[in-house]
Amino acid sequence: MTIIPTGSRSMSEVTTTPGSTEPVLGSEHELPEEAREIVFEIRNLAVRYGGALAVRDVTLDIAANEITAVIGPSGCGKSTFIRCLNRMNDLVAGATVEGLVRFHGEDLYDQRVDPATVRRRIGMVFQRPNPFPKSIYDNVAYGPRINKMKHNLDETVERALTHAALWDEVKDKLKKSGLALSGGQQQRLCIARALAVQPDVLLMDEPCSALDPIATARIEDLMEDLKREYTIVIVTHNMQQAARVSDRTAFLTTEVDDSGHRSGRLVEFDRTATIFTHPSDPRTEGYITGRFG
Repeated sequence: MTIIPTGSRSMSEVTTTPGSTEPVLGSEHELPEEAREIVFEIRNLAVRYGGALAVRDVTLDIAANEITAVIGPSGCGKSTFIRCLNRMNDLVAGATVEGLVRFHGEDLYDQRVDPATVRRRIGMVFQRPNPFPKSIYDNVAYGPRINKMKHNLDETVERALTHAALWDEVKDKLKKSGLALSGGQQQRLCIARALAVQPDVLLMDEPCSALDPIATARIEDLMEDLKREYTIVIVTHNMQQAARVSDRTAFLTTEVDDSGHRSGRLVEFDRTATIFTHPSDPRTEGYITGRFG
């Protein structure tokens, strides 16, 4: 899968249990290491804002059709890290990214790569639902329209809403405003909007933090279904959620240098079951047992 360089044609040419506190660790159907298709290769990633180091020393691989959770205390750079995966940090004044991020073997930050195309291939769902002030239909159709993917638009909208487990709830009110939906429905609408442009990857930055337990459970069930077709990376403060839904977990923490500057750093990355039952670093154990963070 080649990333379309700047100046190339449009993306349309590229096919691409509420209340429970008991974590369900790992997937029952994990592939052996040698069988995993690596989507992202990340090596020595560091991010600076205005020269100040925000995140450093991130090296890990993210595999296809897995859910990778990113956990850690507030301020450790979880959101900064995930935004490197679709070049959202390019939109932040003064932000610079160092190191290597390969997507399907290609350098995501190569100057020939179009950042807008990257963001179509690698969609993002944000912390709070953010539907456009448009109809449900137009929310989902927005991406395909601006990317000139107008062929069979009705089918595209239905497919995206079905994949987001929302079609049955809204199929008779597609002309109504997306803002009239409940919080959980709005978040699934935003997921449908991201899926409508046929991404390879779905990034989710605290997607359940503003939702009640029932809506959270719906999103978690949805993620489990979506990973059959998509690679998912989720940032979460909820460790039970990470343990329930993810196949692998990355733990970041905050370190303070001699000058008092704080920056995030990857401590450990492994299968979720290993992270939550036999972590290799005492800092990981301290965080997941609640001793800090």
